[in-house]
Amino acid sequence: MIDNIDLSLVDWSRAQFALTAIYHWLFVPLTLGLSFILAIMETIYIKTGNEEWKRITRFWMTLFGINFAIGIATGIILEFEFGTNWSNYSWFVGDIFGAPLAIEGILAFFLESTFVAVMFFGWNKVNKKYHLASTWLVAIGANLSALWILVANAWMQHPVGMIFNPETARNEMVNFWAVLFNPVAVDKFLHTIFSGFLLASMFVLGISAWYLLRKREEQIAKKSILVASVFGLLSSLMVAYTGDESARTISKVQPVKFASMEALYDGKSNAGLIAFGILKDTDQKLGDKRVKEFAIKIQIPGLLSVLTSGDRDAYVPGLKDHISGNEKMGIISTVQKMQNGKIAMDALKAYKRARMVNDTAQISSIKSVFIEKEFNEKYFKYFGYASVDKPEDIIPDVPGSFYSFHLMVVLGFLFIIIFSVALYLLFKGTLSANKWFLWVALLSIPLPYIASELGWFLTEVGRQPWIIQDMMTVSRAVSQISTGSVITTFILFAILFTGLLISEVSIMINQIKTGPKH
Repeated sequence: MIDNIDLSLVDWSRAQFALTAIYHWLFVPLTLGLSFILAIMETIYIKTGNEEWKRITRFWMTLFGINFAIGIATGIILEFEFGTNWSNYSWFVGDIFGAPLAIEGILAFFLESTFVAVMFFGWNKVNKKYHLASTWLVAIGANLSALWILVANAWMQHPVGMIFNPETARNEMVNFWAVLFNPVAVDKFLHTIFSGFLLASMFVLGISAWYLLRKREEQIAKKSILVASVFGLLSSLMVAYTGDESARTISKVQPVKFASMEALYDGKSNAGLIAFGILKDTDQKLGDKRVKEFAIKIQIPGLLSVLTSGDRDAYVPGLKDHISGNEKMGIISTVQKMQNGKIAMDALKAYKRARMVNDTAQISSIKSVFIEKEFNEKYFKYFGYASVDKPEDIIPDVPGSFYSFHLMVVLGFLFIIIFSVALYLLFKGTLSANKWFLWVALLSIPLPYIASELGWFLTEVGRQPWIIQDMMTVSRAVSQISTGSVITTFILFAILFTGLLISEVSIMINQIKTGPKH
């Protein structure tokens, strides 16, 4: 189980990684979206020959550059933490997890970093079409970087394309394409990049609205709003679509997370989708965890069943189904999964003992078991459950999962409305006169950041207690280092990242106040 594991070390290691990831993701989405907005603006400049579009492109490129540099710094630290704080995890899946990260460094980051210098410093030094190509390649490279990182993360949510080697106690990749086209990876990549496009569009819209409020650079602001609103509206619609597809996938491959997202304890047919709800504690318990119920809720009847299975009468399992099992629905209990996981763990221990005494017959026999399809599907699939202490431990933070998901959905629909209104007022010619909307646009800049962080909160907290779904718990993944060293680096990183964020914001504000160069 979890004997001899320092839980304070686990908590501080989680906190340090969460801190780094949260700060890193404050910079990445703007890079993903603004890079394409720059490419679109420069394309318009090349097509029209209008020098004003060049001024617009160069202005937003300056803000992109400030964000880009700091994003790289936090990203490098994040990758190193896998080796320093999560060495057991890195050993267990390094052959699989390391491959996408290596491709990201060799292919995507190389492409991005090669052409970024031309993009920033090549104005009037290379011909226009070459410079435009460089801008597009930076945008493609930035988003390819996201692809490979998201492929690695998606494998943690839904491990596929591998086989376990008992000799090394590592998972080894046997099907690269299964890893790359993992349905979770496809959904996650599309949803993430479109949310980055949305965030960058809101960033451009909000800052341009500030110029209109100050009656400065009005033509540049309106042109920027045109690009940002069209790009943002299309992106926000795609965010809604890919978010829906992602939820369908989660219902199949991470059903406990899905039930937590809807705070669904009792499975049901004709299950309704909660449009709005407030949770409260009850006197009921599921194991040692208190069951939540809705103090207030607005529900759309039957929609959850339709969204998950396309059938209003389809049964949607609840948390109690996953804990106690539901034979009728083909859901085995968590206790049974724990027993199956222990069988897989015992087989690995037996293999290690056979190797110690050099029992070649036993070694060969057990090793062949690990490649059998039936053994993998029935036992090794639940390998991580051998480390679960109590069945209810597989339930993540239900209120955190529920509220983060639903607030993210509400914000998503709000963004569609904001971009639609921006386009309507712009084409009507009354954008500058509607100061209320300009203030809404300006004050909405932080909202996509909040939505983006909520998405990652749901992704990671909703997966707990797993670092690899069903195969390894977080408590088993941590490095055996001193808690004090993790606390020290946590404090240092908190100071460093906060300083970087303050510096970036102050530099950006100064640059925005200065405005586009003439």
